[in-house]
Amino acid sequence: MTTDISVSHPALTTLSEEESAFRDAVAAFAEQEVRPRVQEMERAARIDPALIPALFELGLMGIEVAETYGGAAGSLMMVTLAVEEISRVDASAAIMVDVQNTLVNYPIARYGTDAQREMFLRRLTSRTIGAYALSEAGSGSDAFGLATRAEKQGDGWSLTGRKLWITNGADAGIFVVFANANPSAGYKGITAFIVERDTPGFTVGKKEDKLGIRASSTTELLFDGCLVPDANVLGEVGQGYKIAIETLNEGRIGIGAQMLGIARGALETTIAYVKERRQFGTRLADFQAIQFQLAQVATELEAARLLVYNAARLKDGGQPFTREAASAKLFASQVCERVTSLCVELHGGYGYTKDYPVEKFYRDAKIGTIYEGTSNMQLQTIAKLLLK
Repeated sequence: MTTDISVSHPALTTLSEEESAFRDAVAAFAEQEVRPRVQEMERAARIDPALIPALFELGLMGIEVAETYGGAAGSLMMVTLAVEEISRVDASAAIMVDVQNTLVNYPIARYGTDAQREMFLRRLTSRTIGAYALSEAGSGSDAFGLATRAEKQGDGWSLTGRKLWITNGADAGIFVVFANANPSAGYKGITAFIVERDTPGFTVGKKEDKLGIRASSTTELLFDGCLVPDANVLGEVGQGYKIAIETLNEGRIGIGAQMLGIARGALETTIAYVKERRQFGTRLADFQAIQFQLAQVATELEAARLLVYNAARLKDGGQPFTREAASAKLFASQVCERVTSLCVELHGGYGYTKDYPVEKFYRDAKIGTIYEGTSNMQLQTIAKLLLK
């Protein structure tokens, strides 16, 4: 379904000519390449393998990476636009793009050695999916209470432990993995490693059967004496905490963009529906109660968009953005839940069936309040910075 962009995306004056052209190209790609695959990907609970090369060919898997390493030398704002436009059609495809750019490419580009950038970024921008492995069974919101250990062994490290809820786990060939190399130092012992899928001692485990974003793979990772060379330590030993924090701050903006896209998709579908659906001889769109509800959530959606865009602009401008990123993710995820819930209600019984797309938008929305920091963790971050 296509919609007048002025209705669904009115914040046009915030975009440059290049950004507008990029956004339109991604929107067209989402309509032409992603939308025809959505139902089958949802049914199969996996991304269509034929879609992945197309994401690379359009340059969506290395937006911020320098051209030297095969990237587009773009901005976080462009990542934000891409994630929003794809999420409007399918949040599962969008999160693959988001994780690749904000959680995998970013820390390697920021903290990697020249050799690591050459070895890994070239693959990540051209053909290889990446994943970010921080969460564990006992360290969800307490993300740095890691049980996974890294022990020095010769000219490398032996990793032992288990990671859970790893996005892109089934598809990835390169993993940014966090383990504690010095447990007695607490979080100061956490170290980041680049692990390749075929590394001995490393196994991708069970794939989760999820409520929403079902086509996006979410898996466990198992490390049993997984030997990683010194050359694959990302940054310095003990610097993992700093790397993880910086990466998640950028990632939260991407999740905010995902929530914008999901809400937009649901709202556009519902506007079309209420213009056609009649009750008591009158279009639903002509009832003032429905008009007011739509106007309210459309206003909230635009406010969320401005928060997300502002956070991306601050990051691109080299300004502090931690609080703004937390606010953007918090509010965008809350708005997305409200928008998609209303859209299901306005579809009546149809909205509760898989014959209409709003039930999928509704299911996909929930993850926004959970991953890359729950809503309570965003509130804690905002409060801490307010009261500092």
